Amino acid sequence: MDIHASRGMQAGASNDKIDAIERAGESPLFSERERAALEYAVAITVTGQKVTDELFARVRAHFTEDQVVELTAVAAFENFRSKFNVALGVEAQGFCRIR
Repeated sequence: MDIHASRGMQAGASNDKIDAIERAGESPLFSERERAALEYAVAITVTGQKVTDELFARVRAHFTEDQVVELTAVAAFENFRSKFNVALGVEAQGFCRIR
């Protein structure tokens, strides 16, 4: 979350939006497009959870085929990096405040 929050803020995300990421589904700070992308990323990330046909249809309503492939690749890469960092004990590097 550290590096991603930092990058998000560099791209223009507010502190309020970063703080609300865990409640994105209910937060008025997030668009339907952002909610679909975040829910898709969570479905890819959580073991045992699947991308349902309904979720994939919502993602496809907001993203092109190329964008869906890129979104999937980024989520998969971040999952890889997360597992790698945990295994090696890599801690947050102070790029961003984390609550």
